[in-house]
Amino acid sequence: MPFHINKDEILETVHMVQTENLDIRTITMGINIQDCRAEDGERTGQKIYDKIVRFARNLVPVGDEIAKEYGIPIINKRISVTPVAMVGDGFDRDDMILVGQYLDRAAAEVGVNFIGGFSALVHKGFTKGDLALLDAIPQTLAETERVCSAVNVATTKAGINMDAVYYMGQIIKKTAELTADRDGLGCAKLVVFCNAVEDNPFMAGAFHGPGEPECTLNIGVSGPGVVLNVVRRHPDLDLGELANVIKKTAFKVTRAGELVGRVASQRLQVPFGIVDLSLAPTPAIGDSVADILEAMGLERVGAHGSTAALAMLNDAVKKGGAMASSYVGGLSGAFIPVSEDAGMIDAVEAGALTIEKLEAMTCVCSVGLDMIAIPGDTSADIISAIIADEAAIGMINRKTTAVRLIPAPGKSEGDWVEFGGLLGKAPVMKINSFSPAKFVARKGRIPAPIHALNN
Repeated sequence: MPFHINKDEILETVHMVQTENLDIRTITMGINIQDCRAEDGERTGQKIYDKIVRFARNLVPVGDEIAKEYGIPIINKRISVTPVAMVGDGFDRDDMILVGQYLDRAAAEVGVNFIGGFSALVHKGFTKGDLALLDAIPQTLAETERVCSAVNVATTKAGINMDAVYYMGQIIKKTAELTADRDGLGCAKLVVFCNAVEDNPFMAGAFHGPGEPECTLNIGVSGPGVVLNVVRRHPDLDLGELANVIKKTAFKVTRAGELVGRVASQRLQVPFGIVDLSLAPTPAIGDSVADILEAMGLERVGAHGSTAALAMLNDAVKKGGAMASSYVGGLSGAFIPVSEDAGMIDAVEAGALTIEKLEAMTCVCSVGLDMIAIPGDTSADIISAIIADEAAIGMINRKTTAVRLIPAPGKSEGDWVEFGGLLGKAPVMKINSFSPAKFVARKGRIPAPIHALNN
């Protein structure tokens, strides 16, 4: 299908790149690895390695070539694969760890910065493969550099698997302990989802869902700086008019993303999947979702009104993206990670933003409690309860929610964790320390809500 973009749009895009931090955050190639199953983890890992290298050999060179040719920075090139728990069903923990090591080698060989899919879908129960993979997560994330893991523990249709929620609290604690020398860095590569989507190009939650084709190319576009500048240029508009301006801006950003995606798809001879128009911030000044909310009139993000402002922003972004492309997918909205957003960090330091307010804001944004450092002595029960709360928000509201917490070993409230790069740094946040242990220890399954019965 031809894709047309006119000269004025190109000039406007150039301006957004040069002055407003517009970039393509990621080109993510999704690869089906279900046909790589062999007798054991070693042989399966080798087949997975061979297939990834064969399909993704030119991903980085083509991305660099397009970035240079079109003048639009492409920050990351990444890979997602079929959830490894499905491919390795019947393997034990050691076999899963071997597969994870081969994923890491393949990612290094083709030059991508992350590979997602060391994952399991356990929203209604566990297979043997799921349990083996969950057992393998802490060691795999500790011993590999590029491997990312996502575990889906709930859906609106299935309810919440509280056995999985209970277990994930322990896995997060163990992962933090095994990477204690790096401030618990392993946990930054581990996401717990409700209603996970199959075509998300963003890490650490990306995996190539079972409904996806053999191979596909998904684009993640990020434009917080572009939206921030347009909000600042209209300080006197009422909120309805401002929403319309943001919508038009999201339209333009989406068009740029689809252009890059379709060119990359053609050159790599891989089907184009979706554009994920998520306002994904970075630690860079001027590339912050928090700054957008403050430009709308909040003294600090976290003040009363923050949830309403974020809801308006998220909705306007989605409407603009949907008008621009028939292939908007993934998460598409606004992310509110603490460590990756300079404005969020400032709000935490000022005492304006708490974990409770962040939880409220997740009701209306793209994902959930993202890249939040908490005290290292936080119990596994409390982590599980935080996951349960976030999963409940997603389940009831029929949306994706997620938790990416870092219980920073040896750190307390007010201390800092440092990850560098896109992962940034974060102050350790205060959490409610009253115990939910008896609640999460009940386990079982929280039933799906009544509105799930909509067939």
